[in-house]
Amino acid sequence: MQFLTDINTTLTDTLGPFGPLLVVGVLGMFLILLTLPVLLKKQEDPLDKLKRNNVTPGQRDSLRFNQGTDKLDKYADFLEPQDEEEYSAIRLKLLQAGYRGKSAVRTFHFAQFALGIALLLAGVAYAIYNSTAGEPSTQSTIMSILIPGCVGYMAPKYWVTKRQQTRQEAITNGFPDSLDMMLVCVEAGQSLDQSILRVSQELKSGFPDLASEYEIVSHEMKAGKDKTSVLRDMSERCGVPDIASFVTVLIQSQSFGTSIAEALRVYAGEMRDKRVMRAEEKANTLPTKMTLATMMLTVPPLLIILIGPSVYGIAETLKSANF
Repeated sequence: MQFLTDINTTLTDTLGPFGPLLVVGVLGMFLILLTLPVLLKKQEDPLDKLKRNNVTPGQRDSLRFNQGTDKLDKYADFLEPQDEEEYSAIRLKLLQAGYRGKSAVRTFHFAQFALGIALLLAGVAYAIYNSTAGEPSTQSTIMSILIPGCVGYMAPKYWVTKRQQTRQEAITNGFPDSLDMMLVCVEAGQSLDQSILRVSQELKSGFPDLASEYEIVSHEMKAGKDKTSVLRDMSERCGVPDIASFVTVLIQSQSFGTSIAEALRVYAGEMRDKRVMRAEEKANTLPTKMTLATMMLTVPPLLIILIGPSVYGIAETLKSANF
C-alpha cells in the first residue's frame, strides 16, 4: 500500500491533482486499442475458404475473380451499421457525394473512428502537458480532451456533407446545357441511349460529375437493365430535384408513348428559365449582403471627413479658452 501511496503522491506532484486520473485514462485507452484488433477480427467463413481453395489456376486469371479483399473486411461487423435502413441512408449520402466504392461506408466509419481516437489521444497529451505547466480546472481539462475527439469524429461527416452539396450544385449548373445537347442529339435522329452516351462524352471537360452520371446510365442500359429503374437510380444518386423531375418526364413520356424530343424541348426551356431565375435571385441578394460591409467601410470615413474638422475646431477653442 505504501508503494501505491508513493506513486499517487509522485503523480500528483508531477501532473497536478488530476494526475492519477489522467494516467489511468491513458492506460485504459492503450489497453482498449490493444484489444480492439483481437475483438473485432472477423472469423473467416469456412465456405469462403473452401471456395478459395477450389479455384482453378485458369479462374484466377479471370477479370471477374476477386484478386484480394479489402483490409477492412475483417472489421466489417464493427465498421458497418447493422441496421439496413441506417446503412442505406449513409450509402446513399456517400453516393451523392461521389464515393461509389464498394467499401465506401466501411472507410467512412473507419475514418470517423481513427480520427476520433487520434485527436482524443492528442487531447489527453495536451491535458497532461497543461497540467504539468500549471493547475488547470476540471472543466478545462475535460473540454481539452473531449473537444478534439468530437472534432475528429465529426470531420469526415462534415467533409462528406460539403462534398455532397458541392457536387449537387455542379450537377444543377450543368444540367440545362446537357438537356440542350440531348435535344440536339435526339432531333438529329439518335436514340435516347445514344444521345445520353454522346452527352456524357461532351460534358467530361466542363461538368465531370454530371458526365459520370450519364455514363453510368448509358452502361446500365447497355447491360440490359430496365430503363425506368436506371433513370430512377440516377435520380437517387444525384439527389437533385431538377433531375428527379426530368426522370419523371422521361418515364411518363415512355409510358404514354409521346415524343421524347417534344418533352425534352419543353423541359429544356423550363430549365433555362429556371437557371436565369436562380442567377437573378443571387443578384438580388447582393445588396442585402453588401449593406453591412458598405456601412462599415463607408460610414466611418465619411463621418471622419464631415465631422473631423468641426471636432478639431471645438477642441482648439476649448484649449485656447482654458489658457
